Amino acid sequence: MNRNRQNMHKMIQYRKFELPDCIKEEHMYINTGYLNNSHMDFKDKSRPLVIGSCGTYRLTTHPKLPTYRPRGRLDFQIIYIASGKGHFHFDSPDNETIVPSGNIVLYRPKEFQKYEYYGEDKTEVYWIHFTGNDVTNILRKYGFQDNKHIFQVGFSLEYERVFKRIIIELQRCQMNYEEMLTLLLHHLFIIFERELKREHILKNEYLDKEMDIATSYFNENYNHNINIDEYASSRGMSVSWFIRNFKKYTGQTPMQFIVSLRINNAQILLETTDYSINEISSIVGYENQLYFSRLFRKQKGYAPTEYRKRVHGTRI
Repeated sequence: MNRNRQNMHKMIQYRKFELPDCIKEEHMYINTGYLNNSHMDFKDKSRPLVIGSCGTYRLTTHPKLPTYRPRGRLDFQIIYIASGKGHFHFDSPDNETIVPSGNIVLYRPKEFQKYEYYGEDKTEVYWIHFTGNDVTNILRKYGFQDNKHIFQVGFSLEYERVFKRIIIELQRCQMNYEEMLTLLLHHLFIIFERELKREHILKNEYLDKEMDIATSYFNENYNHNINIDEYASSRGMSVSWFIRNFKKYTGQTPMQFIVSLRINNAQILLETTDYSINEISSIVGYENQLYFSRLFRKQKGYAPTEYRKRVHGTRI
């Protein structure tokens, strides 16, 4: 009985001693896998797609993890920000772009690379290096535009599962593992593409809806005093964003669109009614007849009176 108590006492002491180490907060977690266990940067044009390495970093209390490659690498690299954020310097050490979680950063061969992760941001990233003779076309196929570094793909446990599977394949080197690596990277590209296209569709739907609302509003109220800044603010949009996208949608700025509505409707009134020029000016939203006449001439090539005479067949 005493011996059992002694053994139990030793077990409790052992557990008390081990427990702090088990629960102690890690400074940084790292897990990586390299093709043929080689850390060398390489370019391989023998196949369409070759995975060189893959890994993950997670910072908790480690203060900083910097990377600086002024001449870039020979291969392509994708970095997925799973949590926290990364501090990237594209093209120049002085330019900082903070990339939040839910985004991919894509580096191409020989591109300047400088970026940092900070423990205070609780950053977690997954990265993969790859090369091949058809990588550019493969990336294009899956929606990665040539002139962009950052792609918003959101969050998915599937991303992390695939990255971890690639790491394990690189570490274990089982039969046909290089073929499996290629399949897994294609899998990753496909699920990234689905999210990229979903985001694009949602953005387009929102844009189309807002521009439809704007054109309808302007058509209904063109003869009133419309303040473009106030309209954009009422729809929760910045003025510059609204004007830029309205022009993409209609080919005109909002004010050009409104002026066209006013002048085109004035043209109809000149052709079909006997209203005076002053009355027509007021109907379409201009209190100043002279200003209206100048705009009409600029748009149609004739002053309102001249235009009416030409339409009714009277020689000027």
